[in-house]
Amino acid sequence: MSRVDELLAHLAPNGVRYTTLQQVATYRTGEQLNRSAMSEDALYPVLNGGIGQSGRYALFNTEGNTIAISQGGASAGYVNFVTERFWAGAHCYVVEPKNGSGVENHFLFLVLKEGQFALQASKLGAGIPGLSRSELASFPVPIPPIEVQREVVGILETFADLQANLESELRARHLQHSFYWRTLLTPRVGWRLMQLGQIAEIFDGPHATPKKTSAGPWYLSVSSLKNGRFDLLESAHLTYEDFSTWTRRVIPRVGDTMFSYETRVGQAAFWDRDEPAALGRRMGLLRPRLTEVVPRFLTLVFLGPQFQKLIETKTVRGSTVDRIPIADMATWEILIPSLAEQNLIVTTLDNFDALVNDVRIGLPAEITARRKQYEFYRNRLLTFREAAA
Repeated sequence: MSRVDELLAHLAPNGVRYTTLQQVATYRTGEQLNRSAMSEDALYPVLNGGIGQSGRYALFNTEGNTIAISQGGASAGYVNFVTERFWAGAHCYVVEPKNGSGVENHFLFLVLKEGQFALQASKLGAGIPGLSRSELASFPVPIPPIEVQREVVGILETFADLQANLESELRARHLQHSFYWRTLLTPRVGWRLMQLGQIAEIFDGPHATPKKTSAGPWYLSVSSLKNGRFDLLESAHLTYEDFSTWTRRVIPRVGDTMFSYETRVGQAAFWDRDEPAALGRRMGLLRPRLTEVVPRFLTLVFLGPQFQKLIETKTVRGSTVDRIPIADMATWEILIPSLAEQNLIVTTLDNFDALVNDVRIGLPAEITARRKQYEFYRNRLLTFREAAA
């Protein structure tokens, strides 16, 4: 039996009384503030909804440690707890427990946060949806003994602090990753001067777009190139009949680096899938010469500071889009280390990348697990047996 269960058994053996928000709290909307009155250098954040701020203002109309709920727009029903003083805008509900209501401030926030989905589902309006005062007023609120409320808040704050510490560590790891990225990919004494055509074959992709389908070989989009990896949610498919047409120049294979030579100039990704795929429009491909370059290193050095500066100087600026002159790329000069050092750099940077970006392992996975754990216990700790009327 948990400490909360023990307290409930002792202090509320017959169950917990439920009431409505209007019985235990006051709620008001804030005041409209023109954007021209805001400044990023001002003292207090301006909230036009519970979800975020629209600027800063020199004055405040709400004290800190206050519940804020978004009143209108896509975020209507979002519940937030604002620790600092702030200016509540016209689309922000400010909720405060009444004196003698029997419910404490942070406990009430947790109850409302647990019911956030229901609040968001209740918003109405054909144009800009809004959360009505009547829906807020009738929101059900349990009133367990104060000792139970404080125990629940303490447990959930412990979970929240753990998650916050992990998120802080992840931010620090991101900074560390960026430092190692710049350092390890900056040429040093002993690196060899090569032409890009000496270390890779260079292929141009198709200059048109096939009919896209929901299944079949991948039709890769330049939008799917994200920091050295492919986000295939941004790509589509094409038929096997079209596949042979769109791969006449080259068929991507494991170890290739694909890059954008128009619109998203400078982006590239490593192809590590043994699946049929076709290059998208405005996409080029580098096929590493294995005697000179490690395949994954080719992607990393493409995205590194040395080659990105080279891309900047070689980019042709157009009236509609910028582009890399792909026909000239073979003569571009690049410094690369030995194969042994390339392998070491790949291992170091990919280990860091997994730690800070891979949602399956490392800190992102642990943060996701802690968030789910917090939500599970919040739901469990805020579900009470209702006392008979």
